[in-house]
Amino acid sequence: MKAVGAFTKTYGTKFPKAVKKITDAGHRLLAFYDLPAEHWIHLRTTNPIESTFATVRLRTKVTKGIGSAAAALATVFTLVESAQARWRAVSAPPLVALVRARARFERGHLVDRLEAHAA
Repeated sequence: MKAVGAFTKTYGTKFPKAVKKITDAGHRLLAFYDLPAEHWIHLRTTNPIESTFATVRLRTKVTKGIGSAAAALATVFTLVESAQARWRAVSAPPLVALVRARARFERGHLVDRLEAHAA
């Protein structure tokens, strides 16, 4: 939160609306750091919805519509299945279980596993 304070001090008078947005949503903006550092690359570089459906959107534009609902479903399934081969694998898969068990991370490092043991 030091960075938010520095931002407020530097830009507070010149951009009050921007500073208000950042200070009001600071906990949500910085929630990124409450996850394992090994997973940050996935959070920064991938948009799972956009990357999954970019291929589907391109194909439907080229064919000017798919036709029936059954044909659309089959086409989307096939395209998403082929796109899946290019997805980045999760770094440090064992940490996913800790995140799901609500283990606490600060600045990307594991701090508390109490809830992980209770689950």
